[in-house]
Amino acid sequence: MLTKRIIPCLDVKDNRVVKGVNFLNLRDAGDPVELGARYSDTGADELVFLDITATIRSRKTIVELVEKVAENVFIPFTVGGGIQTVEQIDELLRSGAEKVSVNTAAVQNPSLISEAAQRFGNQCVVLAIDARRSKQQAGKWQVCVKAGSEPTDIDVVEWAARGEKLGAGEILLTSMDADGTQAGYDNQLNKAVTDAVNIPVIASGGAGTLDHLHDAVVEGGADAVLMASITHFGNYTITQMKEYLAGRGIPMNL
Repeated sequence: MLTKRIIPCLDVKDNRVVKGVNFLNLRDAGDPVELGARYSDTGADELVFLDITATIRSRKTIVELVEKVAENVFIPFTVGGGIQTVEQIDELLRSGAEKVSVNTAAVQNPSLISEAAQRFGNQCVVLAIDARRSKQQAGKWQVCVKAGSEPTDIDVVEWAARGEKLGAGEILLTSMDADGTQAGYDNQLNKAVTDAVNIPVIASGGAGTLDHLHDAVVEGGADAVLMASITHFGNYTITQMKEYLAGRGIPMNL
């Protein structure tokens, strides 16, 4: 088993980190530069920085803020939100991001994935998928776009597999049903996707306890666990998470 990763997520709105439940009822969690630096200094393996209103407002990610965060962070750093072109990806990578995540624009223009992978390498391209359980088909999930506000008819598992073929090097998989609930990851979803692809899958949405992190890896097959609420609001430290998982036999970079 390869080393698993702990990845705090910085959801940013109006230059502040926020966190809600099921993508709603956002509350302030602090300054993204300060939080990013803290996580970098305390052992996080990577960071994800998402400008959560960029797509809705049809504007590009705040490059200046990315540069500030990157100056204070010394671990791999993924940036997403409102990215629509290869040129924007280039700008963000030059601003200090190691990877860029695409969601809505990739659904609307799948060739964005392949173009970015060919130009920058697969390792730089993260396909972000916001997944919601289908009300029509049991055991199925639908892709949602525009910060989760707009459902599509696209099947999540099929889209993940297609994203890999197009050149995505990693999948950031968020359960909208579990997001912010701290009731556990949707490991049925995680397992369905990890079984369908051969690239790393980051499980996102629902972390509330240390057991949840363990279950996402063991039951869901995730290569990394993303969390926000339980780190931003002081439930657990990165060290506690890593030591717990290592103690249960999961290889960690301690």
